[in-house]
Parts: sequence; structure tokens; C-alpha cells
Amino acid sequence: MSDKNEKEDQIVASNLLRYLLLILGFFFVALGFIGVLIPGMPTTVFMIMAAWCFAKSSPRFEQWVLQLPGIGKFVQDHRSGLGMPRKSKFVAIAMMSIAVFFSIVFAINQAWVRFLVGAVGIFGVWYVGIKVPTRENVISGEGH
Repeated sequence: MSDKNEKEDQIVASNLLRYLLLILGFFFVALGFIGVLIPGMPTTVFMIMAAWCFAKSSPRFEQWVLQLPGIGKFVQDHRSGLGMPRKSKFVAIAMMSIAVFFSIVFAINQAWVRFLVGAVGIFGVWYVGIKVPTRENVISGEGH
């Protein structure tokens, strides 16, 4: 089977679902671009989700995300199983931790919201730190 046929097999058949995925893809792109401007808000994860939505709805926009300067390489590395560079993981964990800390201490008054933000922050740090492969380790054959 050719690459073109494999791509065509990935596109959803339903026009309604294809349009919903296209809209969702652009929503994730918008969140990703906001993440470029707001410290602590992720960019790569939203672009990965956008690329997935576009892979199911619009190969043209999928290629656009994959070729974006800076972020496109990270999305491609994620897809190929290379994970994140060690420096990027460090920066992501540091920014998440700082954003969660300042949100809990200075911006949030309700205890249950503080707990929720803290729990999501801990999950994010765990996920990036443990579950996302470190690129240098994957390349050297060490795994995570």
C-alpha cells in the first residue's frame, strides 16, 4: 500500500466529523500559539493534538503544523517516538512548576481549585518527566 493510500485511509469518512476535527485542530493551534506567549502554558502538546486532528481531517494543515518553524520538529520527534530533548523537558517542568506555584499562592482563592491546579500540575510534571521519552536517551538506546 502506498503512503498516499495510507493517508487517505486515515481521513475520516464523515464530513461532519471531518469538519469537527478541523475546527478542533485550529482550536489546539490557537492554544499552542497562546502557549508561546504565556509562560507555563504548553505549546508542543497542543500542536501534537492539532496535528492528530489535521491528520484525520486535512493533510494540508497537518503538513503545515509539521513544518512550523521551531515547533514542527518537536511534533515530528514525538510522532517518531524520539520524545523531548533533555533541555526542553527541564524547561517545560520548570515553567509548569513555576506557573502552578504562583497560581496556587497568588491567583487562586478557593481551596478545591488550588488542589485541582496542584494535582494537574503534579500530573503534568510526572508525565513530562517520566512518561515522555528523553530524546538523547532514545538515540543512545537507553530508553527513557
